[in-house]
Amino acid sequence: MSLFERLPPILRHGPAFWRRSVQARVVVSTLVLSAVVVGVVGWFLIQQTRDGLLQHRVDAAVQEAEGETASAREQLAAIPGLDANESRQQQDLVEPIITRGATRGFAVILSPPIGEGSRLADGGAKFTQGLDLSSVPERLEAKFDQASATAWTYTDIKTIRDVPGLPEGPGIVVGSQVRLPADGNTYTLYYLYSLNEQGETLALVSRAMLVAGVPLLLLIAGLTWLVTRQVVTPIRMARRVAERLAAGQLQERMRVTGEDDLARLATSFNQMASNLQKQIRQLEELSRLQRRFVSDVSHELRTPITTVRMASDVIHDAKPFLDPVTGRAAELLQKELDRFETLLADLLEISRFDAGAAVLETDDVNLVDVAHRVVDMTSALAAQRETRVIVHDPGVPCIAEADVRRVERIVRNLVTNAIDHAETRDVEIFVDADRQAAAIAVRDHGVGLGPGESAMVFNRFWRADPARARTSGGTGLGLSISLEDTHLHGGWLQAWGRPGEGAQFRLTLPRHLGTQLRHSPLPLVPDDARETA
Repeated sequence: MSLFERLPPILRHGPAFWRRSVQARVVVSTLVLSAVVVGVVGWFLIQQTRDGLLQHRVDAAVQEAEGETASAREQLAAIPGLDANESRQQQDLVEPIITRGATRGFAVILSPPIGEGSRLADGGAKFTQGLDLSSVPERLEAKFDQASATAWTYTDIKTIRDVPGLPEGPGIVVGSQVRLPADGNTYTLYYLYSLNEQGETLALVSRAMLVAGVPLLLLIAGLTWLVTRQVVTPIRMARRVAERLAAGQLQERMRVTGEDDLARLATSFNQMASNLQKQIRQLEELSRLQRRFVSDVSHELRTPITTVRMASDVIHDAKPFLDPVTGRAAELLQKELDRFETLLADLLEISRFDAGAAVLETDDVNLVDVAHRVVDMTSALAAQRETRVIVHDPGVPCIAEADVRRVERIVRNLVTNAIDHAETRDVEIFVDADRQAAAIAVRDHGVGLGPGESAMVFNRFWRADPARARTSGGTGLGLSISLEDTHLHGGWLQAWGRPGEGAQFRLTLPRHLGTQLRHSPLPLVPDDARETA
């Protein structure tokens, strides 16, 4: 079992179902477009919500930090001027803020004074216990290397140990400066606020939109399926009715319900079907009458033709005893009777094809032997036209399952036609075969075919040049009968031609009846023509 056969049925037949089902394509397309729209709108709303939450949190953090800094400045301003203990003032400044931060959920860092060694990594900072000083970005520290207004930035708050109430994770750091009376230096207070609450709120909003978006998409898909079903169902019904009509069930009609556009479409379809049924029956009757007329006329003409043939034979046999004018008339009469009998035979054969009564009597046929027999049959005509017929024998049998009588008739018609148009140049016959097909090609170097004539040459009674006489006594039905014989075998009969460079007719037959042809062992365009091009 192949890998494709092992796939589930939905995967094996999925592509075909997708190509054939308008409803599936509309539902999936609508679902995809809706998902894109919902995703874009959801992303926009989440971004707006995120920006709003962050902006509100930043405003609140900056306001709270400035409030704490203002309280610290007032506290420092109230210290007596005689109290000049620098360490004690730093402790009194930062300890109350650290205590309030533990209850309000923020952390505090008091940096060393501005100047040398003012960076937090250099040591000397006082801060909330458990906090990692690298939580303050260096770019914000660089801003406060000199006196500056309050500033803030986003950061990632890190801790060195777990302390209750200590913020951690994404956050905001706000920097603000104060002057210490004890030494007159400027210190920077860093306030670190967590954004975990805003992250949880944003996650909640995202989950809510996802939970609401999935049912919305399913609802849209269901509504689309219902709406398209109302439109597609009548179309599918029309398709099934059309298929039955094409199969010959001309009485089939669509069911009409309601008065909407689809109902009017069904009514128009039924009217069209009725008109087509009427026209087809009229054409069938005319065709039947025509075929019967041709068959009856052909059969009825056989009796008088037989009588005329007997009289003509008597006159033709007495030709040596007749004067030259009467003898010539007897010869012309005999020739035209031969042509007339051939025409009657062709008309009867055409009538059998039209009536579908033609059948095959198949056997293994060697196309090489057929080519040689046809050359022997047409040798007199070739000599009369001063033309040589050359068979390119492949040296191996080219066997095909076919009706030998019909195949010989096809090849004889092709060779006779080539001799008639060769203009004393050689006619070549090529034979070849492979595992699937056998082919025979007849090449002449005469007048050739003009553009578009290679498709018309098989029409009944068609001539490339209406003024050209049929020197070989043809009836104008030979190539048409050959094409019908080829179709009976499931083969190809094709023509190529170029003005002044001759023509080539190729017959391709399957090696076994019922096998579909996919290629031919012989090229349709001859090698000498391709070299010239």
